[in-house]
Formats: sequence, C-alpha cells, structure tokens
Amino acid sequence: MFGMGLGELAVIAFVAVMIFGPDRLPELAKQAGGFVKQARKMANSARDELRSELGPEFADLELRDLNPKTLVRKHILDAIEDDEDDAAGTYPGTRTVPARPDAVRLPAGQVPPFDDEAT
Repeated sequence: MFGMGLGELAVIAFVAVMIFGPDRLPELAKQAGGFVKQARKMANSARDELRSELGPEFADLELRDLNPKTLVRKHILDAIEDDEDDAAGTYPGTRTVPARPDAVRLPAGQVPPFDDEAT
C-alpha cells in the first residue's frame, strides 16, 4: 500500500496514538475515511462529466490516461512496438508474397545489371 511495508505502517500507527491519544484516534480515522470517500465521489463525478461532454467516442476515458507521464509513455511504447513490427516486416493486414519462380539469383559479389537510359 503506497510502497510502505508493515513496519512503516506500525510506526505511523504508534506515532498517531502517541500524538492524538487512543480516545481521539477512532474519530480521526472516521473523518479521514469520510474525506477519502468524498474525494473519490468528486473524482468519479468529474470523470463522468468529462466523458459525457466529450461524447461517445471517449466512453472508455480514464483520468489516469490524462497524466502527461502516462500519455507520453503510452505513445512512446506504441511507437517502439510499431517500429519493431516494421523492422520484422509484419505489417497488420498484409501477406508475404512468394518469390517468382523464374527469378534468377545472382552469385555472391556480382552486381545486378543497370540500365542508364531507364532512369
């Protein structure tokens, strides 16, 4: 949870008991839970309002997608994957074309013929 282990949580709980006392701690935990619930409700309503304003093509929009780091990382990774597909010769929706049966292979080191007048 938040990158903290059991030891860190125990220290935080101990410090909270020492600062606020065991009498006020349940009340503060209840208030913190209410605050988290209210914040989640506000975030969900903002997301739903944004989805409705943008239209049906953005129905799967998540607020995490609007984070600049996530956005850049997503597009960079997509571009890298596309480059790897291009390098491998695997283009979506294409097929490999078999070699022509009448094609002649040149021996190693021989230069293919070139017509100066054709270009």
